[in-house]
Amino acid sequence: MGIALAAVAGLILCAAASHAQNPPPPQAPAAAAHGLPGRYDLKIENVRDGVLYVPAGYKAGTAMPLLIWLHGAGGSGNVSTNMTALADEFGFIVLAPDSREWTWDAILGHYGPDVEYLQRAMQQTVSRYSIDRARVWLGGFSDGASYSLSLGISYGDVFKKIFAGAPGVMQPIEVNGKPPIFISHGLQDQTMPIDETSRTFVPRLKALGYEIIYKEYEGRHQLPPEILREVIEWFSKS
Repeated sequence: MGIALAAVAGLILCAAASHAQNPPPPQAPAAAAHGLPGRYDLKIENVRDGVLYVPAGYKAGTAMPLLIWLHGAGGSGNVSTNMTALADEFGFIVLAPDSREWTWDAILGHYGPDVEYLQRAMQQTVSRYSIDRARVWLGGFSDGASYSLSLGISYGDVFKKIFAGAPGVMQPIEVNGKPPIFISHGLQDQTMPIDETSRTFVPRLKALGYEIIYKEYEGRHQLPPEILREVIEWFSKS
């Protein structure tokens, strides 16, 4: 399984180069809007799919950062009003895929389907937009945070910065690269109790040499807008 996933990660990493050497065939007229700012359904699969948000300031040919944003358990890919406003302000593209099942594969104990779907979604995004591969970021909240943390550590050579908001588990399959990591957690979180999760993960990551920003805040299992803004400001710093 580890070998297969490494191959998937390699495909993600070289997606832009592959596109440059082998450009995709001309798109049908229905897809003509792609390449322009806006919100789009991925249209990779019919049931569990996802969305892409391209900010108002996007210009074809000018590379932009890409944030892959992962939803919590029972959810689906979503780019909130707060996130779209931040994307417009700071200038980054948001890719929000759906998990294949009700939550992410690693949390269900079998890495594979979601990694493969993420690869397809990233390849499609790279084929249609100019992406700065030095600024590909991964983040999420709750189960999305658990998956971001686990996948981000596994493929830190692909994802250059990682955000995990109230993660519940940290279970990478391997370690590649050492991306900076931002973790946040509410003090009154009863869904992912802080003492059993982030307060355990952060010391372990620091001991392994990761650059960590850790933010605790008053609140339950939620991501306050001011924390999200702080995260995006951190992502956007060179």
